[in-house]
Amino acid sequence: MLIPQKDRKTIYQYLFQEGVMVAKKDFNAPKHQDVDVSNLYVIKALQSLASREYVKVQFSWLYYYYFLTDKGIEYLREYLHLPQEIVPKTHIKTQKSIPRGSMRGGMYING
Repeated sequence: MLIPQKDRKTIYQYLFQEGVMVAKKDFNAPKHQDVDVSNLYVIKALQSLASREYVKVQFSWLYYYYFLTDKGIEYLREYLHLPQEIVPKTHIKTQKSIPRGSMRGGMYING
C-alpha cells in the first residue's frame, strides 16, 4: 500500500515519541484516535515495521498493540534523523519514591 510520506513520517514520529502505539481494527475509520492520519495507514505502516521486526504486535479485543523494539528504535532514529540522546517515553527510567522510615508489620514507622 502506498502511504503518503508526510503521513508515514507523522506515524513514525508518534511511535518513536511514545514507544508504543494502539490501533483499533477498523479499516474504514477515517482517522486514527491519536494521530491525524487514516487508521488504515497506521495499521499498514506498523504492519510493515512488524514484518521487519522493528515492532512487536499483540492483538486483543479488536485492538492492535505495537511495541517498539531496540532494532526499531535504531531504524526510526536514522529515518527521522534524531540524535542518540533522544529516546522513547517507554525507555526513560523513572525514580521510585522511597518512603521515609522503614516498614514493619504493614505500617510505616518514621525513623
